Amino acid sequence: MNKPADIMATTQHSGKVGTNYPLSSPVIIGLFSIFDTLAIAIAGFIAYKIVIGNPFYMRDIYYFAMIFAFTSFFFIGRYAGLYTFSALMSPGMHLIRIAGAVLTIFLLLMALGFSISISEEYSRVWLYSYFLITVASLFTVRLTGFGIIYFFAKKGVFSRNIVIFGAGEQTKRLVTLLNDSRRAPLNRIVGIFDDRKTRGSTEIEGLEVQGNLKDMMKFCRQNNVDDVIVALPWNADERQSHLVSKLRELPAHVHLVSDLVGFRFPNKPSPDHFGNLPMIEVVDSPLSDWSVMGKWLEDRILSTLLILIFGPVLLCVALAIKLESRGPVLFKQKRYGYNNHVFEIYKFRSMYHNGEVPKKTVQATKDDPRITRVGKFIRRTSLDELPQLFNVFLGSMSLVGPRPHAVDHNEEYSALIDGYFARHRMKPGITGWAQVNGLRGETDTLEKMESRVEYDSYYCEHWSLFFDLKILVMTAFVGFLNKNAY
Repeated sequence: MNKPADIMATTQHSGKVGTNYPLSSPVIIGLFSIFDTLAIAIAGFIAYKIVIGNPFYMRDIYYFAMIFAFTSFFFIGRYAGLYTFSALMSPGMHLIRIAGAVLTIFLLLMALGFSISISEEYSRVWLYSYFLITVASLFTVRLTGFGIIYFFAKKGVFSRNIVIFGAGEQTKRLVTLLNDSRRAPLNRIVGIFDDRKTRGSTEIEGLEVQGNLKDMMKFCRQNNVDDVIVALPWNADERQSHLVSKLRELPAHVHLVSDLVGFRFPNKPSPDHFGNLPMIEVVDSPLSDWSVMGKWLEDRILSTLLILIFGPVLLCVALAIKLESRGPVLFKQKRYGYNNHVFEIYKFRSMYHNGEVPKKTVQATKDDPRITRVGKFIRRTSLDELPQLFNVFLGSMSLVGPRPHAVDHNEEYSALIDGYFARHRMKPGITGWAQVNGLRGETDTLEKMESRVEYDSYYCEHWSLFFDLKILVMTAFVGFLNKNAY
């Protein structure tokens, strides 16, 4: 029951891989830390209710004991190995460790109470009851949490979608280990690819080898892929270098599972959810684990506040546009966003509307006759970008990120600039690192676009909430008035 082999769904999926909410070992450990703390606190209230009376009238000394208990468990539980991925995925085998850790905490609590001469003020029956209820509560949390993960992992909701590149002996061993590794219940293989398909196996453990590197890149951009594992022989170093440089464009973790690569690439140990598999991580996803939640909260909270703050401005600009010229207030355009997915961006209309949809996007230039008087003002002050706050609120954009380009511009520059698509590893933003460094407005030369891509790639590689805050502050001072915006 504690380590079921069938929780690992390693079947290959045809068509588009559905939306999932992948859990990594740091996220699972963090969630259990929170629930364990709540369980220990609730156990204290239950014990007080049973032994003494209404917990609303609990004396401060009992609160101190409860705080000491869950604070101590945070450290002792880790020392006892209760917050490793394998321990959380096998609660039945760690019941004795849980009881031992809790017993240690209560012995420390009694020793502390005796040393400061307050042990007589505690109800010993409450203390013993608290110990037993805490052990039962923690074990219940572990079993319930495992059951929930097991249930949703079987349905593919919490699973990490894995793509393997390589169809040789390394991949055969890897697939076998993934199927046998009971420390990796959340992993499922959704595709195997190899650019030398004719030399390797066409089928591995019932999984068909689907295509080459180009096919894999397309598959990863059309589906939710969390991890890419490169399984090539040790003497394929140059081939691996080429692969890693291409895979940096994807919003996924990239791992190598072959010999001697640790001397070539900076690395860190393989995540716990892969068990003891011999691999190293060479490319980290910009957003993973708890950072995904941090970025999501940042966008939702700040976009809501900014919509409320700029509400009157939005209404005034919309009215001015409507009074000056005929046509819709909003301009909508298809652009490439996160992982090259096309979305519709919102802007205030700044040009005269003739009802025609241009076949090719033509960037605005100085003294462009297409731009209205209101349009010239809102473009120069960046007020035309304000409707993108609704893009952020709805989830297609972020407050901070690489600026999205028109679809035809994307296709044009991606053919000219190596690593161009790396800027799509994160959601596009209203403002970005390139913009606050002066790279705004018309990109009339290839060098200007290369500089913008360089700044965008740097942002994706070094993202943090503090970095976002820095860009937002810089935008407030230098980002609104733009002499290059025509």
